Amino acid sequence: MWSTFLCTLLDVKFLTAIHCYYNAWKSQEVFFPGSSLTLIEHDIETPYGMLHVVIRGAPKGNKPAILTYHDVGLNHKLCFNTFFHNEDMQEITKHFVVCHVDAPGQHIGAPQMPQGYQYPTMDQLAGMLPSVVQHFGFKSIVGIGVGAGAYILAKFALIFPDLVEGLVLLNIDPNGKGWIDWAATKLSGLTSTLPDTVLAHLFSQEELMSNTEVVQTYRQQINNTINQFNLQLFWNMYNSRRDLEMNRSGSVLNAKTLRCPVMLVVGDNAPAEEGVVGLCSTFMADSGGMPQITQPGKLTEAFKYFLQGMGYMPSASMTRLVRSRTASLTSGGSVDGSRNRACTHSDSSEGVGQVSHTMEVSC
Repeated sequence: MWSTFLCTLLDVKFLTAIHCYYNAWKSQEVFFPGSSLTLIEHDIETPYGMLHVVIRGAPKGNKPAILTYHDVGLNHKLCFNTFFHNEDMQEITKHFVVCHVDAPGQHIGAPQMPQGYQYPTMDQLAGMLPSVVQHFGFKSIVGIGVGAGAYILAKFALIFPDLVEGLVLLNIDPNGKGWIDWAATKLSGLTSTLPDTVLAHLFSQEELMSNTEVVQTYRQQINNTINQFNLQLFWNMYNSRRDLEMNRSGSVLNAKTLRCPVMLVVGDNAPAEEGVVGLCSTFMADSGGMPQITQPGKLTEAFKYFLQGMGYMPSASMTRLVRSRTASLTSGGSVDGSRNRACTHSDSSEGVGQVSHTMEVSC
């Protein structure tokens, strides 16, 4: 049964991983000082070009791999380091192999694409992922995608449903851009730098106006660690995407739906909030544009319950965040009066529109 618990705000600063590379033909080992964690980097050949992938851990029996895909303007480190380095997340990752996918040309140190290079379409980016699954012998995956990465994973699940057991989609916009949006994007490209244009996609207007520490950090990281030519190619392709064209199960004949459990996540006032609300039920966190950065503890807890709802980690120990919530509930009594609109809905395999399990997160 889903639990209702009291959320506490976590003051989490952006974590920059210190890394060192060992050159190899196909892969590299990346070590994090002070930790036994070892990541193995791979370059995987796919029908649409090479794909940079980072593996953490080893496959655990028949369990699915956790596969991540980052948003435009980021890579797996900028998008997911804070989330996966969160203390409570370690309880989850010890049970699963983790596979981080970087979109072509977006990883740190990526060479610039040649002039005239045709960047893969969003459909082709999704079509590259079966090569990753096959290369590592994964039975299936549970995907975690943010923004553009969420769109790519949703497309992947629509095309290859047998390879996807579950999806966590953050700030997904399932709709293609209309003419007005297209013109606005073009105008913005003429009046703003590429990093500033991308930041407006990643963060809420409130965060940008207050120029928070996280915004400043990401402006610097996007400028200094990602090849701007390659980023422009990915940005252009994302803005050329088509509608996902999903229908609620039973709404039309032969409806195209996601057949796996789905957890949709969006930050309060995030640029993608309207699109996610229009798609289905949502998890609303007081977290601005990037919940995985500003509220990793809340997202970790929701993810753990999502996995338990799928039948994994049934005997997982109580995490530090839950213990603190339990103590607060014990000392403060009922929290029914303090709820806001934050909630998570895990959709059944009957389609995105059919909700079978609900988890409320009270703040």
